[in-house]
Amino acid sequence: MTNSSDKMDKIVALCKRRGFAYPGSLIYGGFANSYTYGPYGVELKRNITDLWWKTFVRDMPDVFGIDGDIILHPKTWEASGHLEQFNDPMVEDRDTGHRFRADHLIEDQLGIDAEGMSLEEMTKLIRDKGVTSPTSGKTNLSEVKQFNQMFSTEMAKTSEGSKAYLRPETAQAMFLEFKNIVDTQRCKLPFGIAQIGKAFRNEITPGNFIFRRLEFEQMEIEYFVKKEEWEKYFDLWHQRMDDWCEMIGLNKKNVHIYEHPQEKRSHYSEKTIDIEYDFPFGRKELYGLAYRTDFDLTQHQKHSGQALHIHDEESGQKLVPHVIEPTFGVDRTLLALLVEAYQEEKLEDETERVVMKFMPRLAPVKVAVMPLMKKDGMTEKAHEVWKLVKIFGNCELDISGSIGKRYRRQDEIGTPVCVTIDYETLEDGSVTVRDRDSMKQERVKIDELEDTLRMKYFRVCHSEFISESHTTLNKKLNQR
Repeated sequence: MTNSSDKMDKIVALCKRRGFAYPGSLIYGGFANSYTYGPYGVELKRNITDLWWKTFVRDMPDVFGIDGDIILHPKTWEASGHLEQFNDPMVEDRDTGHRFRADHLIEDQLGIDAEGMSLEEMTKLIRDKGVTSPTSGKTNLSEVKQFNQMFSTEMAKTSEGSKAYLRPETAQAMFLEFKNIVDTQRCKLPFGIAQIGKAFRNEITPGNFIFRRLEFEQMEIEYFVKKEEWEKYFDLWHQRMDDWCEMIGLNKKNVHIYEHPQEKRSHYSEKTIDIEYDFPFGRKELYGLAYRTDFDLTQHQKHSGQALHIHDEESGQKLVPHVIEPTFGVDRTLLALLVEAYQEEKLEDETERVVMKFMPRLAPVKVAVMPLMKKDGMTEKAHEVWKLVKIFGNCELDISGSIGKRYRRQDEIGTPVCVTIDYETLEDGSVTVRDRDSMKQERVKIDELEDTLRMKYFRVCHSEFISESHTTLNKKLNQR
């Protein structure tokens, strides 16, 4: 590959060609920044969310899962500050009507970090330095204005009014259900509430494939702690997020930490770090970790009139907990895995292949079963073997095309192992097992196939890996 842009173009093309992700509404000419996950994309996405849920909810006794609504009570967003604070600086091309993020234009064209600047400062900088519109190439740009990112919708008239909003984050439902979780689960500090779900942001300039979309999916935890203990739990969750990156196969060289200065932090945060990843289009935020203080619970307590506290057994007092918030983007995780997995290899016979080297646990297809030919009972035998290996997850019965083309197709899908049925299978009950990464092949008896695959490909339980890390970290914390 010649450059990063070229790599990204190849990944996007592979995603469409092989069924990971398609441009949305394509029969109507497409719809900007809309994508549909295809059969392999949705499997990869489901593997990510299932592993996250098992790792951070099912395997952690102090984290409880919920599934809240996308449309919450309108007062939620008044209390949380989103109606006033959830804005981006927008500038409009007066000739074309196209809108752009003002801070992005300044950064792209002038190399100046504009985050934290006032609207007036950005307007002056754009005019003085001759910043141009990406569409028209002219400097005829409007003054910089605030643009609220929340999508609004009209509802049937209710006592609360007719306007409601699609949630811009999953966090608020967890704060709204804090009291219910405390009451039903008999929680003691520290504990967390977790949720996986869609969020919606009316981005001015979405882009970079599935990196920045108008609708996206989050895996989020609100972890409630005592005020005086927030720093040690912030460090704990930082380590857990690092462990997760390693667990899903991200190269440490591509993962970086960025701490937000005060002027760049959200209105609710007293400390925020981003876990960034080196995408082909630049180093960008992958995950976030924020110390939200007691802002959210205090605000909802104030606006709702309901007490949102917990009884602290040690002090015997009622207190409003502080919050550590680890946030994981599903779509960005998927994109990082695509980037990490994509490999172009030159083989010994001078041919080339494209291979997606996903970790077996996350691969959209775990095992592909292939009859060498569609005759002499090979297809029927392949069906039997396919039923046998389905215990490992989504497996594919790949029948059409030459065996070489089928191997290449499975390489591009990222299938870690292929099992081929041939004439020898019919004679002695053995199959050919081909490894994706090395392309080496071995003969294995069918009655030994399950054990062989389990030991070589699916033995490692990644959640055990991170759970061991959690246990070690918790022991260290208790010793402080």
